[in-house]
Amino acid sequence: MMNWLRTNVYASGILALIRIYLGYEWLTAGWHKLTSGFDASKYLENAVNKPVLESGTESLMYPNFVAFVKSFALPYVEVFNFLIPLGEFLVGLGLLLGVLTTAAAFCGLLMNFMFMFAGTVSSNPWMILLGFFVAAAGYNAGRFGGDYWVIPWIRSHLLQRWGRKEHAPYLKVVSKM
Repeated sequence: MMNWLRTNVYASGILALIRIYLGYEWLTAGWHKLTSGFDASKYLENAVNKPVLESGTESLMYPNFVAFVKSFALPYVEVFNFLIPLGEFLVGLGLLLGVLTTAAAFCGLLMNFMFMFAGTVSSNPWMILLGFFVAAAGYNAGRFGGDYWVIPWIRSHLLQRWGRKEHAPYLKVVSKM
């Protein structure tokens, strides 16, 4: 299954549709926050004041996340007010254009998990499920996108500068079907 997902041209077509859907969702969410003014302070305060609790014991489900939000995210909320919309927009742009697709999918998954740790469910589980397939497919998810040109350029220019003689075998296309 993984070999098919990572190498098959038909899988690449299906992944392109998933990637474009996810990219549109991320891009529009980020663009809306960038253009309308975004303030994460109330959201972060709610993540601390109303955290996700275990149903039987009422103890914190994610105490490390709550501590992170309380001690780092809230004091530096201005940084998060900038990073969240920009991150959403760039993840969407990367997925829509198919450029650095695996990195964009990975960053999108991280943001989705952070939103879920804070207690927001909405479309996050659905986006995590689809994003997992895009991230697991690696290069094949961006084959019908900018990765078709960007990844070979990275291999030939940047990897040579770092002294790598051979390319990573998992980036090579093995079969067409």
